[in-house]
Amino acid sequence: MLMPVDVRRKLSLRFLVSIGLLIGSGNSCRRLSDALLSNERKGMTAQVQEPLNIGVLISGSGSNLQSLIDHIDEGTLSAKISLVVSSRPDAYGIERAKKAGIPVLVMNREAYADTSAANQRIADALKDAGAEYVVMAGYMRMVTAEILDAFPDRVVNLHPALLPSFKGAHAIEDAYNFGVKVTGVTVHFANADYDKGPIIAQQPVEVLEGEPIEALEQRIHSAEHELYPHVIQLLAEGRVSVCPETRKVNISN
Repeated sequence: MLMPVDVRRKLSLRFLVSIGLLIGSGNSCRRLSDALLSNERKGMTAQVQEPLNIGVLISGSGSNLQSLIDHIDEGTLSAKISLVVSSRPDAYGIERAKKAGIPVLVMNREAYADTSAANQRIADALKDAGAEYVVMAGYMRMVTAEILDAFPDRVVNLHPALLPSFKGAHAIEDAYNFGVKVTGVTVHFANADYDKGPIIAQQPVEVLEGEPIEALEQRIHSAEHELYPHVIQLLAEGRVSVCPETRKVNISN
């Protein structure tokens, strides 16, 4: 069964430079996606919507968390961060969340000694907080079945390279050292295969001649802060779905 994403408002795709589109005879998945959008959700597009409830997973400074907070405050993102989960007690993102009045679940290394138990605790906390989607923002722990099964095709990840190239935790450095002329940012649904989930959107970043890696990192992070809120807004508008046959993402008009 194709599960349409809960969505509310319209958004320009100006920043979504490359989107995973459906292929196949007659775009059957696209037609099915449109048909499965409930009358209620179709009617909601012309009304003021309740914000999309999201939980955000972090491990570090929380700059992408801050970008989401800022876009929500500016009224350009129809979302509410109902819970922040930090894998580290010293992550600066915790302070960002507290300053914004967002509840925080703080984990530590001992909590992850039992990976399944840790992920079940996180999944339960996200559900108790009313999260509809889980947004990974620099989260450096593996998300396992306890979370993925609780939020099927509703766990979103941000990767600092153009997947499927340069998977893993050192993507920026790996792309830079390989000598690519264009790298970028990918937003995708997470699944059990690391950095292999269905791609929602990508934004390229040119590698400038003679540019130090530190400058490239800064520009990639700027692209992240631009792209991620726009993708979350697409989710908030219910315009994103995954074809069960091809596992490719469809963005409805």
